[in-house]
Amino acid sequence: MTTEIRAFAAKWDQLFSAGDVANLEGLYASEASVVPAGGAPAKGPSEIGKFFADIRSKGLTRHEIAVQSVIERGDTAVVTGTWSLSGVDGSGAEQKFGGNWVNVLGRAGDSWKILLHTWN
Repeated sequence: MTTEIRAFAAKWDQLFSAGDVANLEGLYASEASVVPAGGAPAKGPSEIGKFFADIRSKGLTRHEIAVQSVIERGDTAVVTGTWSLSGVDGSGAEQKFGGNWVNVLGRAGDSWKILLHTWN
């Protein structure tokens, strides 16, 4: 199970880093929420896609997730780990951010969908 979740996290990184917001939106359930540290929540795949497109527009284009724990309860999984985000701003200065993250995933057929995504 952890291998499957790590592959899901790697796919998220790949889609974000490639700027493939349309397919990134597809990883979120219709009722999903992204709750950024200190920011207003984004709800639903379309709003979530716009949120991440805005982050990329600021030059933050490289994302990496490290999965540290997975707790599975039936069709739900709580996943925790660390994240890093980097890129170059409009003036050419390197930007680097990172912290801890939590995803709550729900089983959707043979795959997973993110229900809740938050970080600090």
